[in-house]
Amino acid sequence: MCRNIRRLHNMEPPVTDEEVRAAALQYVRKVSGATAPSAKNREAFDRAVEAVAAATAELMDGLTTSAPPRSREEEARRRKERYQRRFEAVTE
Repeated sequence: MCRNIRRLHNMEPPVTDEEVRAAALQYVRKVSGATAPSAKNREAFDRAVEAVAAATAELMDGLTTSAPPRSREEEARRRKERYQRRFEAVTE
């Protein structure tokens, strides 16, 4: 689950609300231990996702850097290479 949480700061183009919410959802899934909460827990789960998304958005708005923005394509290429190395190590 955690591998789906990606770096959001200093990306080109800038992070979207959808990406922030997806990261928040993955975080709440991880800490709750549930990918899909029961009907009884749905409200608390959804509130937690919204709270984490709001905190993440606030963090992204407050961060500054002098480093050049990271390329989404380059980051995706690196993730793919890491995955391939991991997969090759398992199959050997």
